[in-house]
Amino acid sequence: MVADMKTSLCGIELDNPVMAASGTFGYGLEFAEIYDINILGSFSFKGTTPQPRFGNPTPRIADCTEGMLNSVGLQNPGVDAVIAEELPALAKVFHKPVMANVCGGSPADYAEVAEKLDQCSQVGWMEVNISCPNVKSGGMAFGTDPGAAAEVISAVRRVTRKPVIAKLSPNVTDIAEIARACEAAGADGLTAINTLLGMRIDLKTRQPILANTMGGFSGPAVFPVALRAVWQISRAVDLPVIGCGGICSAENVLEMMMAGAAAVQVGSANLTVPTACRDIIGDLPGAMEKYGIRSLKELRVR
Repeated sequence: MVADMKTSLCGIELDNPVMAASGTFGYGLEFAEIYDINILGSFSFKGTTPQPRFGNPTPRIADCTEGMLNSVGLQNPGVDAVIAEELPALAKVFHKPVMANVCGGSPADYAEVAEKLDQCSQVGWMEVNISCPNVKSGGMAFGTDPGAAAEVISAVRRVTRKPVIAKLSPNVTDIAEIARACEAAGADGLTAINTLLGMRIDLKTRQPILANTMGGFSGPAVFPVALRAVWQISRAVDLPVIGCGGICSAENVLEMMMAGAAAVQVGSANLTVPTACRDIIGDLPGAMEKYGIRSLKELRVR
């Protein structure tokens, strides 16, 4: 049996459903030194803002059981530098559409980044990050309120011809409500989920380990939460969903797609095992054969 791993995301066909999540893969260049990243379905590049951001003070990382906390704070060189430097360099090593992760502190910020990236032929999708828990303005503040989420999605929708994908926060009471608001505002797809909000305390200093006090919790421990969110969202809206959160195996990919995902994103696994995406893709045909799956498309709920 030859496994058919192809899937479609907002009208763009992927060789397989495995993407690297934003913030865990940079702009692709470091990983291209380790393996041929063209094996990926695609990846979402680092969250990009109108102006350069240094990010949050250190320490930014804390270990957790079955996961990690991060509070990087959207460190990036700014959209103009991404277009002038990062994307031309990426074009030399990655020959597929890439997903742009769009960030900002206001709807106008998001629109500015999206409008500039709309001119880049390499960019296939706009992933609108309304869920980052590590910034004081924007980010999760937009993703936890249906009206604010819709305002950002509408602002981006007006300035781009590319598919708009809203990245949703799990730090809400009803994630399906946010999903429906984004759909009504013109989103073409959804990513679920971003990190959960968490913290750790150093027993010796009796102070929070992270300089920002709280950060985003990710890793294998959050997989059941992400799976539940994908299940709920895929039944609440008529949009493709990218499942993200704790994925670290081919079996996790199949489970996500059975829950309703059109594709998946691998996040913190890239930080602990740099070849994680490559390894998962390599294991996928065997996992499909084990469970009698000829084509991933047969797993889709729609």
